Amino acid sequence: MKKVLFSLLVLFTANQVIYAQEEEKEERPDGWVGSGDVSLLFNQAAFNNEWQGGGTSNYAGNLNLTYELNYKKEDITWDNRLLADYGLTKSKDQEFTRKTNDRLELNSIVGKQVNESNWYYSFFLNFKTQFSKGYEYSDVDVLDPISGDVIGQEEIRTETTHFLSPGYLQAGPGMLWKKDDNLSVNIAPATARLIFVDDAFTSTPGYTDGDYYGVDQGESTRFEFGASISAYAKFKLVENVTFENILSLYANYLEDPQNVDIDYTGNINMKINDFLSASFILQAIYDDNAVKGFQVREVLGVGLTYKLSGIN
Repeated sequence: MKKVLFSLLVLFTANQVIYAQEEEKEERPDGWVGSGDVSLLFNQAAFNNEWQGGGTSNYAGNLNLTYELNYKKEDITWDNRLLADYGLTKSKDQEFTRKTNDRLELNSIVGKQVNESNWYYSFFLNFKTQFSKGYEYSDVDVLDPISGDVIGQEEIRTETTHFLSPGYLQAGPGMLWKKDDNLSVNIAPATARLIFVDDAFTSTPGYTDGDYYGVDQGESTRFEFGASISAYAKFKLVENVTFENILSLYANYLEDPQNVDIDYTGNINMKINDFLSASFILQAIYDDNAVKGFQVREVLGVGLTYKLSGIN
């Protein structure tokens, strides 16, 4: 984990250096400014019965919404970002349609500038959950009702998550270093975090404290208190190609502070024209309350994009 954490920090630092070499952007006007985009990525692969090269017909779609609503007046800034992703895939040989992506996240941070510098006294709030149910899939034997012999297999699914289970809410005061809307780091050494789940998952027979996102048996919430660092960097690689980086780190003072939770998202967006784009998304999560290892997802596709305007 330490090697991966170090790699992510090096990547983010490199992004800052590259970004600092770019030309200064125009000053953002006072008041509210909103912007965002909606994109739909779609993939399909089809094979007829005579195809000999191997493969399974499948299709997949991914809907992504990003919206920012930011405020600035004199020495006060208030930045809000909404991230929403949802993806599904269906293969011919699978019984169920499966999720490839499910994310709902809101980030909000308010800051008061310190002596006309890049530093701000800050207070942040972060909320994360998912839209729909998540499942674990397995195959079970199908028995002949008369002979009892195995005549095949059937795919079954077991619900493991759903909306607000889990959900994460964290908030706290800190110090924000902000160059502009595309480059910032917030340090919050006194962050409260609440993890909430459906107690149906923690009340099953034989449940052990902490097995489900760190929540104790029969409970629906877990409180943590620790330190949080969040960083954001977005810059242009080449014409019409941008690279966005979002990094969140959290250490719980109350239990195993050495186990730092990591959530990194890198998004390379390539604009083809006003309505078509291609994107590559990589997200890596480490949270030992959820699973003892890294969760990694990748999304690559070409699709439709629609720009959203906001308040000026």
